[in-house]
Amino acid sequence: MSRLKRTDRPYDIVLFGATGFVGTLTAEYLAAHAPDDLRWAVAGRDTARLERLRERLPGGERIGVLRADVAEPASLRELAEHARVVATTVGPYIRYGEQLVAACADTGADYLDLTGEPEFVDLMYVRHDARARETGARLVHACGFDSVPHDLGALFTVGQLPPDVPLTVDGFVSVDAAFSGGTLASALGQFARGRQMLAAARDRARHEPRLVGRRATAPLGTPHYAPEVGAWALPLPTIDPQVVQRSARTLDRYGPDFRYRHFAAVRRLPVAAGGVAAVGAVAAAAQVPPVRRWLSDRLRPGDGPSAEKRARSWFRVRFVGEGGGRRVFTEVSGGDPGYGETAKIFAEAALSLAFDDLPPTSGQVTTAVAMGEALTERLRAAGIVFRVAARR
Repeated sequence: MSRLKRTDRPYDIVLFGATGFVGTLTAEYLAAHAPDDLRWAVAGRDTARLERLRERLPGGERIGVLRADVAEPASLRELAEHARVVATTVGPYIRYGEQLVAACADTGADYLDLTGEPEFVDLMYVRHDARARETGARLVHACGFDSVPHDLGALFTVGQLPPDVPLTVDGFVSVDAAFSGGTLASALGQFARGRQMLAAARDRARHEPRLVGRRATAPLGTPHYAPEVGAWALPLPTIDPQVVQRSARTLDRYGPDFRYRHFAAVRRLPVAAGGVAAVGAVAAAAQVPPVRRWLSDRLRPGDGPSAEKRARSWFRVRFVGEGGGRRVFTEVSGGDPGYGETAKIFAEAALSLAFDDLPPTSGQVTTAVAMGEALTERLRAAGIVFRVAARR
């Protein structure tokens, strides 16, 4: 169970941003799957919308409603004081997220979000990790498709290999899915903030303790054909490899010398080339404010794919791990990655922090460090597949 006793706060979990696209999916998942004794609340700035959401949720009469606004820090602190675990979907986090991180770090509440923004995560480490360690708060970023399947998938793969030897793991991501307005806004913001992102990473490196006697790296890698998965491998410069590297830096099980690389797996070369060109074009367009605004207007935050599209969507992450004379092929797979499965992962992560018997941690930690196998087992029970495909 969470470090905070159930009697310390009125709610086990508070979901902030519950009326947004992913927030609503998360609220629906919690209402359908959470234990009957879960004490939880939905939170946001529009009380009327929150109450309408509560009315249509199963067991809604037991769900609390809290008003909180990112523009009112006092309301965020009050929210944090009411919760053992705060889960927030309110992004882009670089714009709207820090005050809630600060409130949780200061009050000792556990914090989860869905960010895929490296700059935000690095800034939060520098500014709030030390305070969270003092109060015992666990600050866990990237608790959706970014980056749980990759982080826990790498941990699962490492668990199939010998301990105390140098290890390498490569992850290959395949998806068929659409994205929401919130995801587009975050991506455009990151493309436009390259200099700030680099500066935040350098500042974090100055504050992080040096790893002594071990090494954990996550090099970008190069495009190549990967016969292990029968696809072209394109380096993915997402937050995911950074998260895996931080897990490896913290946990001795990753061995004395660990390397992780992260790729998109694309079957056809023309599609691979077109994908690279498209990402480059969007990145270039994001540097021009009027064009960036025009792109943002095409899909606004709160918009997202239909239920029919989500039902057809899927993801698969294949891992190739090597070390100690052994080679293992593993896989993590599920349905709609960006929304259906992200809501499931996010809700189960919050429940894990609130109820599971977890190792003592505090400060900014990854899902592998904070929840590890407990969350893996929760996700398996919820229908996400973790499996060993082959050993050699």
